[in-house]
Amino acid sequence: MANAPVQRMSQLMAKTLRDDPADAEVLSHKLLVRAGYVRRTAAGIWTWLPLGKKVLANVERIVREEMDAIGAQEVLLPALLPREPYEATGRWDEYGAELFRLQDRKGGDYLLGPTHEEIFTLLVKDQASSYKDLPVILYQIQTKFRDEARPRAGILRGREFLMKDSYSFDLEDEGLAQSYALHREAYQRIFARLGLDYRICAATAGAMGGSKSEEFLAPAEAGEDTFADCPNCDFAANTEAVHYTLQPVDATDAPAAEDIPTPATPTIESLAAHLGVPASATLKNLLVKVDGEIVAVGVPGDREVDMDKVEAHFAPATVEMVTEEDFATRTDLVRGYVGPQGLDKVKYLADPRVAPGTAWITGANKADTHTKNVVAGRDFEVDEYVDVVVVQDGDPCPVCGTGLKLDRAIEIGHIFQLGRKYADALKLDVLGQQGKPVRVTMGSYGVGVSRAVAALAEQTADDKGLCWPKEVAPADVHVVAAGKALQTELALDVSDKLAAAGVRVLVDDRAGVSPGVKFTDAELIGVPWILVAGRRAGEGVVELKNRRTGDREELPVAEAITRLTA
Repeated sequence: MANAPVQRMSQLMAKTLRDDPADAEVLSHKLLVRAGYVRRTAAGIWTWLPLGKKVLANVERIVREEMDAIGAQEVLLPALLPREPYEATGRWDEYGAELFRLQDRKGGDYLLGPTHEEIFTLLVKDQASSYKDLPVILYQIQTKFRDEARPRAGILRGREFLMKDSYSFDLEDEGLAQSYALHREAYQRIFARLGLDYRICAATAGAMGGSKSEEFLAPAEAGEDTFADCPNCDFAANTEAVHYTLQPVDATDAPAAEDIPTPATPTIESLAAHLGVPASATLKNLLVKVDGEIVAVGVPGDREVDMDKVEAHFAPATVEMVTEEDFATRTDLVRGYVGPQGLDKVKYLADPRVAPGTAWITGANKADTHTKNVVAGRDFEVDEYVDVVVVQDGDPCPVCGTGLKLDRAIEIGHIFQLGRKYADALKLDVLGQQGKPVRVTMGSYGVGVSRAVAALAEQTADDKGLCWPKEVAPADVHVVAAGKALQTELALDVSDKLAAAGVRVLVDDRAGVSPGVKFTDAELIGVPWILVAGRRAGEGVVELKNRRTGDREELPVAEAITRLTA
């Protein structure tokens, strides 16, 4: 095994901090800054210090190895990209304010790449002309840019971040399914090797487009995604992808609709209290504007509308809430008393819980008045059913009916079967076996490389600091010289012997730093093993501590080296 260089902390460009940074909100942000892995350059922009760069490089190495193992070929595309391809696919406008736009000195429009579907498509269009050139999987590990409105949580949600994105190109849908399966399996190996606890969750495609989509989520309190997990079966999904089954009921014997006076009850809470009924008996009707046109969205009164779902349904159209001015111009819409029955020129969407035959108390479209016994399918028609409510703990699993459990998580990977969206927009064809052009089908697959570092920090840290798995740690062993010359001499000698055996060593040889600070820093930095040349250095005995378990024992130097090189 080749010699591994010894990294001396006396020469390391990194300083540990005793206190959490004032702007840190989550554990990974606090610890990565305090332990000297990263430093803030600007809002959402981070510098990786030597220790952090080593961890980042280890994540990259694992990703590369597993991508190469499925036959993917690595390339590197530019981060500065022309406007035209993104305009052709519509994403120049769809990305909105998150897209970094800029102009060159000649007034040409460019962007900083948030993702590279268009550019990979054009690359294959340039390089592949025949069915013989396919299938192919290309990938890169590169910095991406998104102008987050509120960059937060350290490297978890930055404006620039490192990502592995890969793209598959196949002639047929069956080939796309195989490429998708290869990536899915590769991702499972990647995250297992990284030591991440993760879930594979059904997801929506969003602005990416395409059909099948799954997220790889790492459960963590700091996560910005919420996912639903079934404790009884293997169902797991991002809450935006949880679908409720439409279950019509028989309304043959339902009484006729009847207006009832309900003065000063413009909210569901005030209505339910006034009538002495549960909020679930009422029908909430939310009014939004879709590209300027008013649309009503109906949900049970005890549920909240998930605006992300509403916006995703109407994308790429712009969705806004109605205003006082809108009500002023539409006298048929009475604020606080809107009901679906008799709505004129208003498209009506409803959550599947508002199924045909269900009866509700809802607005009468008259001030201070509601209507009871309003039956879906009898007194009003639903133009379209769409899952739009916020999923709650205990909602039925779509597969087995068991109550779902909600958890927070960090998105660490996402895979899409894009189909022909980008190939159609950019006219990616190859000559097929029959001598005719064939439109190529694509997949897109991302791993958040820098985000995986933060996710690992969130999942593995303890009350003393970071606690890296071996495959990603910046070193295998952190050697601590307790302070005296004899102890420092022994620490350096042990470090050299370990390095000669291929062990990656970080040695704290700093002069003038107390043993207590060195021990605290070693635990904060989080290398898997801590070896201390301390009080028994004169006897050739060192202390070896497992950072994760806390187990420690005193061993002769030779035995400690054998243990660490085994």
